[in-house]
Amino acid sequence: MREWTREERYQVLKTPGQISDLHERISRSVWRQTYHVQPVTGLSSDPNGFAYHKGVWHLFYQWCPWGAVHGLKYWYHVTSPDLVHWKNEGVGLAPDTYYDNRGTHSGSAISDGEDLFFFYTGNHRDDDWTRTPYTCAARLGADGKPVKREKPLFGPRDDYSEHQRDPKIVWNEEKKRYYIFIGAQTLDQKGSAQVYSSEQLFEGWKYEGRLHVVGYEDFGGMWECPYIVNISGKDLLIFSPQYTKLPGRAESTNHNVYFIGNMDYDTLTFTPDGKYRYLDYGFDFYAAQGAANVGDPDKGILISWIGLPDNHYASAEEDWEGSMTLARELRIRDGHLYQVPVSAVYDLREKEWKPEGKLPKAGEMQILSDGSDLKLRLFTRPDGSGGFSICYDKASQTMTVDKTGMKLRFNESVGERLDMPLETPLSRIGIFIDHSSVELFVNDGEETFTAHVYPTEQEDGYTLDGHADVRLWQYAPSVKDDFVV
Repeated sequence: MREWTREERYQVLKTPGQISDLHERISRSVWRQTYHVQPVTGLSSDPNGFAYHKGVWHLFYQWCPWGAVHGLKYWYHVTSPDLVHWKNEGVGLAPDTYYDNRGTHSGSAISDGEDLFFFYTGNHRDDDWTRTPYTCAARLGADGKPVKREKPLFGPRDDYSEHQRDPKIVWNEEKKRYYIFIGAQTLDQKGSAQVYSSEQLFEGWKYEGRLHVVGYEDFGGMWECPYIVNISGKDLLIFSPQYTKLPGRAESTNHNVYFIGNMDYDTLTFTPDGKYRYLDYGFDFYAAQGAANVGDPDKGILISWIGLPDNHYASAEEDWEGSMTLARELRIRDGHLYQVPVSAVYDLREKEWKPEGKLPKAGEMQILSDGSDLKLRLFTRPDGSGGFSICYDKASQTMTVDKTGMKLRFNESVGERLDMPLETPLSRIGIFIDHSSVELFVNDGEETFTAHVYPTEQEDGYTLDGHADVRLWQYAPSVKDDFVV
């Protein structure tokens, strides 16, 4: 894989013409998605600034224009009327001030009804490459582009390490205050979150203290992308612990977890109802962000990066990688989080797919199971061999996903086989395939599994062993892959 110099990774994008040829080249890739948000060029990572405002869903993603490499980060802007049909709007935030001279890093957004406000980490580096993270803000302008506040809201605290980033803005109705949760690392390299509060969005921010999650004071080495929301009277806390290995996650050191419990804003204490759970069991799921201004107290809306910080993928050879998951509706039932695709996804069903034993390049597979043992292999070769294996074992009530049968293998040292334990017997699997990704929603969203996959031209079949009914649909495109910068 290509080796990038620091100068190449951190070069400033001055004109669209610098990357127009790159877009033209990658737009011809057989792995370009048709109903998932993906980078216009280069690399996409964390979703940012996700909010509903005046009838439009706004979403940004971390973007490095030059290739499949983490370097100078921008916010790239896409919009949608329904969380399914997405339009490229161009650069939203660019690293063009002293405070963010080496990147406009992750953050969030919130609407007050009249204006849409953004909060992000300005990644500043001195000439000796010393990092200083600033918490910065912007407001959506009349032209649809964010306009930055002249100065940061506040700088880093010296009683934490340099890892202080990813501000999540939250409005608390009871306190009549805004809160910012910032992913952080303590000086002794423990994962943490800082909490700030203010009665105003652009002024008056003060440090309240460290978030205490009861029983998890020494969990992980850094907490990225914290997110908290109240759904049906219960608080849901999501974050991405780094620099640690967790049970059942092979060799990965980057994860997404959630707790259901109760948040006390007076003591900054989150009391979980039970242990942490994995937000998604897949190989490639990270930095999930929930939308603001959803407008329904009984649900949340979430989207995530299909990828991991230290991983690389087959499309890197074409100078691009990464995409967003489908937007997911979150609900809490019986102490468990359920995730399903937003309902507008099903409007993409173009026609029922009839070729027996073949898969559409972009589409949906629904499997109804009687709960007995099952073995499904996607992307098999003409002789039925190989493939992306999904096996359910009735005795242990566990689903195992194995990607070693694919011709193009990647991130092998991180792990290619993962288990997903289920709380109830297998009854249904919803599978969403889009050229270079697979998303599984099991038992109507009881658990999910997300992965990148890069099938070759001949890996277009599937086999099924077990008692189950199968239906497939081909999907219409819903994402415009226009070159807009």
